[in-house]
Amino acid sequence: MLRLHDTRTRRTEPVVPQGARVLRMYTCGPTVYRPAHVGNLRAYVFADLVRRVAERRGLRVIACQNITDVGHLTDDADDGEDKVLAQARREGRSPLEVARHYEDAFFRDTLALNIRRPEHTPRASETLDLMIELIARLIERGHAYEAPGGAVFFDAASFPSYGEISGNRLDQLKPAHRIDAVDERKRFHADWALWKPGEGELTWDSPWGRGFPGWHIECSAMSLRYLGDRFELHTGGIDLRFPHHEDERAQSDAATGHEVVSRWAHNEHLLFDGRKMAKSTGNVVLLSDVAAEGLDPLAVRLALLEHRHRQQMNLTWDTLRAADRTLRRWRRRVAQWAESPSRPIDPDRARPVEQALDDDLDVPLALRLLRDLERDESVEPGSRFETFLHFDHVLGLDLSSEIGKVPVLPPGAADLLLQRERARAAADWAASDRLREELSGLGVAVADTPDGQVWTL
Repeated sequence: MLRLHDTRTRRTEPVVPQGARVLRMYTCGPTVYRPAHVGNLRAYVFADLVRRVAERRGLRVIACQNITDVGHLTDDADDGEDKVLAQARREGRSPLEVARHYEDAFFRDTLALNIRRPEHTPRASETLDLMIELIARLIERGHAYEAPGGAVFFDAASFPSYGEISGNRLDQLKPAHRIDAVDERKRFHADWALWKPGEGELTWDSPWGRGFPGWHIECSAMSLRYLGDRFELHTGGIDLRFPHHEDERAQSDAATGHEVVSRWAHNEHLLFDGRKMAKSTGNVVLLSDVAAEGLDPLAVRLALLEHRHRQQMNLTWDTLRAADRTLRRWRRRVAQWAESPSRPIDPDRARPVEQALDDDLDVPLALRLLRDLERDESVEPGSRFETFLHFDHVLGLDLSSEIGKVPVLPPGAADLLLQRERARAAADWAASDRLREELSGLGVAVADTPDGQVWTL
């Protein structure tokens, strides 16, 4: 059974109860005002990996991932301008044009990374009715209050267990870093906006006047609508743990009267060349930049899989090039093994890989075990072929993409290559040399590499 580290309980726990057949999971989606960089994309590779492992374990996964196209301000502390609106002004386009442009770009990138599209991808701008209804319910239950001017705030003090995800308890929270940024309409400085008054583009009518929703209320409204008032897993980047996920949990639980999300799982930050990826530091890397370097976009996926999701990761161009070489080598090897007769997967080799994946997604260990299998010439090529393709359903690396592109071996050559692999494994160098000569006579040139023999016609 798949187990993940729960950020709230600080324990590694099963993602679903014993005997469950469905996993419902919510992932905080992109704010579509700029291209997603590879640091942003780590969260979606993580969620996709959870989905793939769960499905291999027989679970039906129902995933929801929102599109934030309104309400996310340039300062997460309920201040500043809407990010989409600000970008629209810079680009001289309408907010709708900007949002749809970057939404399309995001889905192209996720497709290039073999990230499966969730069953539900609601847009914030198209689900305002859900948010207004939820805000009204929170007011009715005494967890939110109207303020002068048409604002509505969540009453943080009305939710005593606030802080269980991040450890930031209400009695320890201090006012915003700019003391003049504290809204005097708030009863308590840690309260946050559910509805903000405003005019112009990206505003709507509501019972409290014209305005727009707060960022946090969007995810509560959409997850409750599409996954129900109890679901198993919520994922996202570690930067969302506070305040976004704390606020979201408080809203959802206060509205329903019970714990809505069973497990909270977060992936750590991605650094590039030792620094957090940011426009201000000039080290933002897009997936298009990776392709421009001649690297397969799935090299990014493999590089991300080489690290545990809960570990901060430092990505470099050298790391990406190494991942690209591994990816291409594995595809060649799978194509070569495809020329041999199929053989069953050895359960003693597959089981440790499955256990690693189930153990809080220890993909680095799973990859090391597969590398060991790749080099183990005592295992039939047909068995290695079946094993690699079996786990590629989880890894999502398109390892079968070179099958059929490898030149066809002459009759008898595949058997000679297999004999030579076994001779090398047994350190029978005389037989290895003799078989190389026989293969050469058939027009097959064989070279020995640290990763095994490779052949060309």
